[in-house]
Amino acid sequence: MSDPIKVDFSDKGKGNGRSSTKEVYIPPEKAGLKIVLSIILTIIGGAIAYYFMLPPMNFGAIDFYMFWAVVVAIFIGSNFILSKAFIRPEYVPYVKKVSIVPVIMVVILGLVLLVGYLSSSVFFRAASYSQLLSFSDNAELDSSVTKIDSTVDFKNVAMIDKAAAEKLADKVLGDLATIGLESQFELATEFSTQINYNGAPCRVYPLRYGNVFKWLNNTKDGFPGYVIVNMNTQETRFVLLNEEGSQSYIKYSPTEHFQKNLQRVVRFAYPTAIIGNISFEADDNGTPYWICEVIEKKVGLIGGDDVKAIVMVNAVTGDKQYYSIDDVKAGEAVDSENNKVSLSWIDQVYNADLLVQQYNYYGTYLNGFWNSIFGQSGVKKTTQGSSYIAMNDDVYIYTGVTSVTADESIVGFILINQRTKEAMFFTASGATELAAQNSAQGALSDKGWTATFPLLINLDGQATYFMSMKDASNVVKGYAMVNVNNYNIVATDDADGNPNLVKCIENYAKILKENNIKPFINVDTSVAPETVVDNNTSIEDNQSQTNTVTGAIAEIRSQIENGATCYYIKVAGADKFVKVSANDVPEAIFFAAGDQITVTYEDADVAENWIEADDITAAEPESAA
Repeated sequence: MSDPIKVDFSDKGKGNGRSSTKEVYIPPEKAGLKIVLSIILTIIGGAIAYYFMLPPMNFGAIDFYMFWAVVVAIFIGSNFILSKAFIRPEYVPYVKKVSIVPVIMVVILGLVLLVGYLSSSVFFRAASYSQLLSFSDNAELDSSVTKIDSTVDFKNVAMIDKAAAEKLADKVLGDLATIGLESQFELATEFSTQINYNGAPCRVYPLRYGNVFKWLNNTKDGFPGYVIVNMNTQETRFVLLNEEGSQSYIKYSPTEHFQKNLQRVVRFAYPTAIIGNISFEADDNGTPYWICEVIEKKVGLIGGDDVKAIVMVNAVTGDKQYYSIDDVKAGEAVDSENNKVSLSWIDQVYNADLLVQQYNYYGTYLNGFWNSIFGQSGVKKTTQGSSYIAMNDDVYIYTGVTSVTADESIVGFILINQRTKEAMFFTASGATELAAQNSAQGALSDKGWTATFPLLINLDGQATYFMSMKDASNVVKGYAMVNVNNYNIVATDDADGNPNLVKCIENYAKILKENNIKPFINVDTSVAPETVVDNNTSIEDNQSQTNTVTGAIAEIRSQIENGATCYYIKVAGADKFVKVSANDVPEAIFFAAGDQITVTYEDADVAENWIEADDITAAEPESAA
């Protein structure tokens, strides 16, 4: 029996000589049942879409709007198919009619999104974006967490970069052959994290299955462990979790599927949370965890991402804990069972991309939106690339800052704690990291080695870029140091393919002296990483005594050395001249014979014909001795 066709032959709608055509709605047979079936199919389709899309039920998330658009599309499509409108065009008006309410819902959501977009636009909210990150401006270089004083301690310095660490981690996967799991897993490099592990800068790598068949073979147990690379000593090992007969495996991961998929585990537990970056970490006992950012929108409805909390998931057991950002910054909290837990071991709460984005908002829009386009007064941005520094059981992201019109010079650099978001800006002028890399590579152009992203360290007040030099296989072959203020001052080690940190430091100190730049003095090789230093090379441990001499100037001479004026001063009764550069002691230009001065130097400063003074100051006549 065919569906009845209802046609209106009345003259309604006609008037003033005009006729109007009213769209005819022809409902299909059992239209009510088909509506119910469409709703059922929409619920099923929506559940499947939710399972795979995992949208947060939050108006601040774009995925939320996309999900409801998909649900409405499923409802309309179901009606279209069940009504056979694709083969009976006369039913199309009916499908349009029953779709009015869902379409209105999508339109309303679209309007909400439009208003949210406008309320979050940087055009209207430039000031709000510039306030997402606050920091200690114009901090002193001597307070930098990168400071390396008289004794050069490189234990907290990453000697290799991410690419070299990945190369080492990939090699150690061969250790799985001892437990019969060779070739089953790969590194999940997109989830690797640089952490401060038991006081050392390390990078940890979770695993993924090699392919779908390897997933079928191993998913019952999970991943047997993870890889950890010491970025300082380059020691690399596979952490086997099921040692000594334990049944510990990493069962929950972003690279897993279905119910063991980490994003799905977190979404079902926290349906409204906007989940940001996910990082892999290990506590000081080696227990693996996933740290998931919970994002809040601080500018309008959908703009100004910031972290308001974390979801910490035990990768082995799947246990979840939700901690506010205040608890994370404090370093301790109370869990769901009222037990006090330490959170200070967590290193990455704010991912590097988010922090760089927030600083660029600050540097770009501090003086308003229009200034960022036209006048550009005070507009700054980060340089390309970033690195990490381990300090005080935390990890800091480091990157240079340049003006928008500069190409190879910086105006300073920033350090931001990835757990607390404590940020510091250090005023410094000099070369960008890229320019320093080019200088280091140019000094070893015959080798064809490439420089890692520079790490800025403070060597007794000398801002210095430190880099490892790698070959085409990402194997470290040597080290280089470049002075920030003058990137033509470049020092390398012996460049013989055997990395020698001590030799690099020696050569750098020598070049600084040749350029009349006061270098650092004492270098303790015992704190340099043993696995990357040639132990046959040593530097005398000059733990020298500081001396002071006060007296009248008996004689003073001067000469130009490498563009700087150097003064040779003999104090009455002394047998050697005191040498000082006007760059280090500007007041030396005012000294004359007979002036009373105080000279400060160390035993190591005594050369054959003169003394390299650390400091010279005018003295009161009565203090002369």
